[in-house]
Amino acid sequence: MRDDLGTEVTGPVTRVVSLVPSLTEAVAVSAPGVLVGATDYCTHPSTLDVPRVGGSKFPTVAAIEELRPDLVVANTEENRLADVEALRAAGIAVWVMEAPVSVPAGIESTARLLAALGAEPAWLGEAREVWASTAPVRAAAVVPVWRKPWVVVGRDTFAGDVLRRLGVVNAYAEHADRYPRPSLDELNATSADLVVLPDEPYAFTADDGPGFFPGKRAALVVGRYLTWYGPSLVEARTELDRAITAALT
Repeated sequence: MRDDLGTEVTGPVTRVVSLVPSLTEAVAVSAPGVLVGATDYCTHPSTLDVPRVGGSKFPTVAAIEELRPDLVVANTEENRLADVEALRAAGIAVWVMEAPVSVPAGIESTARLLAALGAEPAWLGEAREVWASTAPVRAAAVVPVWRKPWVVVGRDTFAGDVLRRLGVVNAYAEHADRYPRPSLDELNATSADLVVLPDEPYAFTADDGPGFFPGKRAALVVGRYLTWYGPSLVEARTELDRAITAALT
């Protein structure tokens, strides 16, 4: 078994600690009983009851060691190389997922991880089918994920591909950075007619978000539907489409 970066992982795997919220949900749903630890930010499934090991960026390595995992699951975007190296130095196997640049890439990478755990859940096939098509372009959008400073979705991102399949072009899709930091004035000066505001990682709300973009229509969306490549993908297309359609109508 090899992860996305080519590192070999030998099994069997019966105890997993996940440092990636999206993969935490995928493992918990697809391989019940295997997950023995997760980060403080792993919020799904809502019934998840496992020891917490700190944040995604700064997990507590000692806490992970105490859980005696066969495998720790990490991601090139959400986790630091230093933590991956520290865990491996402690003799713990780490599966590193390449941050996906598209919906199919996210689904297939997750499928490989789950296969390493001996799981092939039905939701994977459903997600492939739900996201197979790409709708005609109906809007262009800016997609902030943080403010103070403003950070938006740029090139080669999972979220950007999600929106494109829903008929929404990301105004920063051709930017040199994956997560540009434009000024608010620059954001408002774009020709995009829509701003998509997720509730994570920054919790945009009706009172904290749309008011910064008076010339654009605003779609408040569940961030998990926009950026997570797990079981929520099955329902994400319908929910995101509903929010975007309402904003454009």
